[in-house]
Amino acid sequence: MAKPQSAERYQPSEDALVLSRRIRRRDMSAREAVVAALERIAALDGALSAFCTLDPDVALQEAAAVDRRLAAGEDPGPLAGVPVAVKDLISTKGMRTTFGSPLYRDNIPEEDDIVVERLRRSGAVIIGKTNTSEFGYGPVGHNNLFPTTRNPWNTALTPGGSSAGSVAAVAAGMAPLALGSDGGGSIRVPAGLTGVFGIKPSWGRVPLYPGCRDEKTPGASGWESLEHIGPISRTVADAALALSVLSGPTPKDRHSLPCEDIDWMELSPDSLKGIRVAFTRDLGFAPVDPEIAAIAESAAGAFAAAFDAELEIAAPETGDTQEIFSALVALDTDRNGLRKMAAASGTGFTPQLARLLDIRWTADDFTNAILQRKRVNNVLWRFMERFDLLFTPTCSIGAFPIDSEGPDAVGGAAIDPGQWTPFSALANLTGQPAASVPAGFTSDGRPVGLQIMGRHLDDPGVLRAAAGFEQIRPWRHLWPHLVQEA
Repeated sequence: MAKPQSAERYQPSEDALVLSRRIRRRDMSAREAVVAALERIAALDGALSAFCTLDPDVALQEAAAVDRRLAAGEDPGPLAGVPVAVKDLISTKGMRTTFGSPLYRDNIPEEDDIVVERLRRSGAVIIGKTNTSEFGYGPVGHNNLFPTTRNPWNTALTPGGSSAGSVAAVAAGMAPLALGSDGGGSIRVPAGLTGVFGIKPSWGRVPLYPGCRDEKTPGASGWESLEHIGPISRTVADAALALSVLSGPTPKDRHSLPCEDIDWMELSPDSLKGIRVAFTRDLGFAPVDPEIAAIAESAAGAFAAAFDAELEIAAPETGDTQEIFSALVALDTDRNGLRKMAAASGTGFTPQLARLLDIRWTADDFTNAILQRKRVNNVLWRFMERFDLLFTPTCSIGAFPIDSEGPDAVGGAAIDPGQWTPFSALANLTGQPAASVPAGFTSDGRPVGLQIMGRHLDDPGVLRAAAGFEQIRPWRHLWPHLVQEA
């Protein structure tokens, strides 16, 4: 596959920040922006299957409402007229939300998730729902309801998951901004495999409801102690703009954080001078493809050189957390509810979810996982006393064939197919903010991500570091050939 090139002749949908300013100045209409997004979806999504539900009529009605408010001299909000794609794990009032499962094939929510409500209030236009693995279980986008989403850089390969459709939509320019959810890497992993920016904010920074909190929806009610919602975009500034809208407490989510005096759009790299950064290729235990590790290490070195940062090769001694993570996912899952729904409907599950439901977990398994999570948290905060940021590869490999859950070996070491994402779940266990920035490409043109993890609640620090890296290693101008040739 050819290396990516700058797409000078191709003019994709503009960044959300630029687009919202143009619409607010009335240089273009919200309707024009939505029509352009829908046309791009029509041209490209047949090859990608990023979207599982579209409602063009409603999107155009919402765009018209934004235009009327502007014509009346009103302020529709900071995302005025911006087309936004929403992962199908996130409820949208009046728009089908299946959670990637046949159990909810015809589910039409009666209320928006808090984040969708806030998007609409900010003037954004929801153009459709994006594909996901079933209930988010699995680092690829497989489900038994819709065609599997494909990677825009090579449609024979996976974009990762579970926010597969959201990253594909942004990577292909079908939407300037998308929402994903991240219970163990489901924003960062696919962002890394598709060359876009994705951030998992601090746990509780962006509230969730009804997602994870509604006891009446088995499957969708899982992941409560691990799940985060965050933006996926082509630029760091767009993600910061989204977080300025999405963050803040609500009584509907008892875990939501109180408001802080954060200027989300303050992305100046000035504060990066002389910071302390740790980089690890493998967290001390994980097999990693040598080319992936080299690209990530080069990116970390470039960051350190540009900002005179103190870079040290170091890793927190957490050990492999996969068993802890799996037990906590099971603990958060309404396994009885899912079994009853499946029995009543005669519907099966995707393999990864089926395996989770088949395991005979014990109370001791769950108690041990909770105690080990406490240990991991203590290791991390002590480690981060020495460092402002922790850099790792986002994934241990590049994108792999679409019909697989993952490779059976990485860097010459045998692994289980689902164990190619050793870096991401750590930030879900601790709740720390973490992002994936595009770090480069493999020799055969597959995107590689660099994960940036910050200290507890230091979302602004992660955003500034990501923006600083974007400044020295820009990626916005790079597009997949599929997009350039459309």
